[in-house]
Amino acid sequence: IIAHRRSGKTTATLNHLVRDAMKVKKSKYAFIAPTYKQAKNVAWDIIKEATKKIDGVIFNESELRVNFINGSKIILYGSDNPDALRGMALWGVIFDEYSQQPQNIFTEIIRPALTDHKGYAIWIGTPKGKNAFYNLYQYAKTDKKWLTMLLSVDDTGLIDKEELKDAKAVMPEEEFQQEFYCSFESPMQGSYYGKLIQRAEKEKRILNLPCDENIKVNTWWDLGIGDSTTIWFTQDIGNTIRVIDCYENSGEGLAFYVNILDKKREELNYIYGSHNAPHDIEVRELGTGKSRYEVAAKLGVRFNVVKKISIEDGINAVRGILNRCWFDEEKCKAGLNALRDYHKEWDDKRQEFKARPYHDWSSHFSDAFRYLAVGHREIQQRVKEPEELYNKYDLI
Repeated sequence: IIAHRRSGKTTATLNHLVRDAMKVKKSKYAFIAPTYKQAKNVAWDIIKEATKKIDGVIFNESELRVNFINGSKIILYGSDNPDALRGMALWGVIFDEYSQQPQNIFTEIIRPALTDHKGYAIWIGTPKGKNAFYNLYQYAKTDKKWLTMLLSVDDTGLIDKEELKDAKAVMPEEEFQQEFYCSFESPMQGSYYGKLIQRAEKEKRILNLPCDENIKVNTWWDLGIGDSTTIWFTQDIGNTIRVIDCYENSGEGLAFYVNILDKKREELNYIYGSHNAPHDIEVRELGTGKSRYEVAAKLGVRFNVVKKISIEDGINAVRGILNRCWFDEEKCKAGLNALRDYHKEWDDKRQEFKARPYHDWSSHFSDAFRYLAVGHREIQQRVKEPEELYNKYDLI
């Protein structure tokens, strides 16, 4: 359900959960927002209002849980803590503002939780550019088993013309079209790279881009410990950077990711050139006394260490190379969604964006791409040195 701001989509879907919780004894339902704080701010008061007159209802404020007299429960969660969602059985779930949630949260965590009870999932939100929410909507439109709705202000008539006129006067046009007319064409507000990815789409640089087996594949890593590890796979042809693949996983050691490289070599004929990682790969771990650089070397992967620079300079480096990048549409889908969604942190008190990125699911691929940009800049600087030396002298 894609619906405009203040259309009542959150209230409607929460009432849907309340109805089912009352009908099915000892059932369990979840409402998942991008963060736990958002779940509390957006949905908790709504669901309490909807259930306060139902006999036997008990509210658990600390866990954002509604308990019904028949043993059923509705619980509010944030996708910023996916571990809290693992291992449960669910009868139904709502994803609110799915475009701001990890792309794999449904397939890896929630879908298995719905299997035993043949549960359902509802996705609601307003567009935030062409990302996972957009891809899901495009897919759902082709499958008759899905209920698919897109409701602009013209469809619902819920916002009067004077209110719309006032909103249009004070809001940027792109934001107004997103929030009230459900446009997917405009990037997310505060996005660092949204317009540059949009430009790549218009210039048809996101397409089927097979690996050239005559050119070496370089890898660019963001190494997580508790977080995800992400890898970009690139090939350089002249001044063009062909981004042919990407990969993400979490909770695994280096041996697992080295195995992924081997599988791609065997299945996709990748011939590797350089492997590149951030400076913290050289930090020695307390438990083993060894760095991940040393561990990787023993596993047969020798990393180049990308120079440490500020996040701001790294973001500018990405902006400087994105116009040279071509992407494989399918194999880079997850990474492209992350680049589109990587955005500045919002300051609720000042009602403005902070001068730093918001850390969420999109950060891992975006960090790895930042190392890619910085590493390429270092390579360019090294290449220019002999040319500058040659130009300095009159050589015969």
